[in-house]
Amino acid sequence: MSQHPLIARLQPIFRDILDPKLVLTEELDASKVPQWDSLNHISLVVAIEAEFNVELTAEELATLRNVGDMARLLAVKTGSNG
Repeated sequence: MSQHPLIARLQPIFRDILDPKLVLTEELDASKVPQWDSLNHISLVVAIEAEFNVELTAEELATLRNVGDMARLLAVKTGSNG
């Protein structure tokens, strides 16, 4: 599967909060990023909601397993693919 277009919009958010050199992939998850702890997870969610002007529910967040899942959810919630 090719990289989801929304990952390019997510990358600066993740770099700002977690690691300036982080390269996002669809498969990337918290287990692979030492800085991605529970507090930074909340910061990511708040920043993503602000960037995409969406509200993510606890139920939606609970289904996400990696960055690709987040990008696909955002595509549905924003009605776009980029």
